[in-house]
Amino acid sequence: MTQAETRNSFFKMNVLGHPAGLFVLFFTEMWERFSFYGMRVLLVNFLTMAVVGVDNPGWGWSTENAGALFGTYAGLLYLTPILGGIIADRKIGYRWAVVIGAAIMTLGHAAMAVETELMLYLGLGLLVIGTGFFKPNITSIISEIYKDKPDKKDGAYTIFYMGVNAGAFFGMMLCGYLAEKVGWSWGFGLAGIFMLLGTLQFWFAKPLFGEIGGVPDKETRAEQQAEEDAKGEGHKPNPFTLVDKILIAASAIIGFLYLIDDPLSRLSDINLLPVVMPFDFQGEPFSGPVGMALIGLILFLIVVISRISRYTRIVRDRMIAVILFAFFTVFFWLAFEQGASSLIIFARDYVDRELVGGFAVTYNVFNTLLTVIPLAVITWVLYLLWKETHHLIALSNYVLGVCFAGIWGLVIWMLYTEYTAESTEITVSWFSILNSFFIIVFASVFSKWWESKYNPSAAMKYSFGLILLGIGFGLLAYGSYGLEAGVKVSMVWLILAYLFHTLGELCLSPVGLSYVSKLVPARMIAFMFGMWYLAVAIGQKVAGSLGGMITDVTEQYDLSTFFLIFTIIPVVAGVVVGLLNPLLKKLMHGVR
Repeated sequence: MTQAETRNSFFKMNVLGHPAGLFVLFFTEMWERFSFYGMRVLLVNFLTMAVVGVDNPGWGWSTENAGALFGTYAGLLYLTPILGGIIADRKIGYRWAVVIGAAIMTLGHAAMAVETELMLYLGLGLLVIGTGFFKPNITSIISEIYKDKPDKKDGAYTIFYMGVNAGAFFGMMLCGYLAEKVGWSWGFGLAGIFMLLGTLQFWFAKPLFGEIGGVPDKETRAEQQAEEDAKGEGHKPNPFTLVDKILIAASAIIGFLYLIDDPLSRLSDINLLPVVMPFDFQGEPFSGPVGMALIGLILFLIVVISRISRYTRIVRDRMIAVILFAFFTVFFWLAFEQGASSLIIFARDYVDRELVGGFAVTYNVFNTLLTVIPLAVITWVLYLLWKETHHLIALSNYVLGVCFAGIWGLVIWMLYTEYTAESTEITVSWFSILNSFFIIVFASVFSKWWESKYNPSAAMKYSFGLILLGIGFGLLAYGSYGLEAGVKVSMVWLILAYLFHTLGELCLSPVGLSYVSKLVPARMIAFMFGMWYLAVAIGQKVAGSLGGMITDVTEQYDLSTFFLIFTIIPVVAGVVVGLLNPLLKKLMHGVR
């Protein structure tokens, strides 16, 4: 049976107008995101929580050290998928890559639940490796399923990304609640449990997928090449030269060493890179790690420029447009990802989270509706999946049933605890779920906007996204202006900030990878995706480093000044990319 025949048979069992297998992937991604975001929302809070004087002590790290470690972790998460995608594509297939990645991540979450420094580093390392296998390949399975049905692909990805947001929502809520109210190891452990269950349900659903996502062979590759040629997607080969490969290897090694050196030199006083460069800058010693990182980036840009110059003018122009978009992507993520570092510290130490009387009742009612309604909807989807597939993948459905029984139990316990408490203190992690909530609320609005005649150009979407993000931080700067020691900010400012950050994300985040696939030649796409993820990784690393400065900047100046940094940078970047709109349109040569 050819791949095309396998894909056609895959559509025989339907749920909500899509193949049942899509919803297996939906739940697999949901539990992976549950675990990922559940751990992510805890890490900086746990590391920087005081050792003494609190009911639930952490490790008492400085915000700088915690930010350095988190930035390195987040940066590596966007680099390992490049390698994981290549291994899956050429050696083990998408399905095995997903299973291997999920299993490794399960071990990573289990290691972090032990709460020792060695196990923390081991756990983060396993999560980075596991994500490299998992992240690119589960979406590749969807792409393979819908290869012959492009008209249904947008709807499929919409459903899939609802799973992403549902997992993030419940992971941050429940892992955060357990960690803050019971103990950190409970939160880290819960993330691992659902990662394991998500792995099992995907593994037991194997009969549903047939040959889809299987180990690639010569016949499959020949079929894929024939399909590309039939669609006219081939182009003149542009193989990597020996110099290209050497420069890529050198820049990759330097970049990896820089990411590892930053937290390692802070925490263990071990330097993998020179402490200072052998030259001064305006009479001052120049940082060795920063200098080496710049050298690595320059080497990589030489490769990019060299390869682009070998293409025809139209292809070359379009790839330059991708590079410009990638450049502005750095500025978006270095500000947006404060949600995992400095905004966690801000919510914990500077926001008034205590509610009493009518405010507590209102919050509990809102929180109940916010939690129960989406969980009921997703449980109904599980019922539809079970009804359609129980005869073929019963074990997978039973595992999902156990997952949802556990989630319902935790939700009921959490809500009962809050309703019966004398006063309500909102958890730090609760504010982080607002991003997922606002995405679910506004995603369809933005989708209709993009489909209307008022659909803005890519550059203007970037401009709107960056400026909206800056406005969110501007509200925080205004709300915390003139804040005296011991006085806390109203939570309204943080809620509004998350609203504007999410609106900015909806403008910008879905655009990037979409335009890479539209503008880049098929056989260059893997390299340019790698460059795109490099831009995101740089943004993530800078976000961690800058987020760790919240304590120093606040002590030296004030909290408002700290948030002004993240107001000015994205707003200026947004204005600049908006002004570049005519140039970018010209470079894209009609691609919309």
